[in-house]
Amino acid sequence: MKLNKVDEAIIKTLKTEGKELTLQELADKTGLPSKSIFKSLRKLFENGMIDTNARKYKLLTDKIPQGKKSASEKTE
Repeated sequence: MKLNKVDEAIIKTLKTEGKELTLQELADKTGLPSKSIFKSLRKLFENGMIDTNARKYKLLTDKIPQGKKSASEKTE
């Protein structure tokens, strides 16, 4: 999984804060639109990097999951 700038901003913010944050708190702290934050949170959740409880998000790991390799990674 490749992280984009929004993903990296979310991970950095959650890591820095060290506590659960809501979508709105993440948007306020990163300065990014809540729609972009929501899309990234969904991707990070599906890949096991964050968890949610009562609409608050917390970081499980800041390591990128080692899933299927892309075609470019296989040829190296």
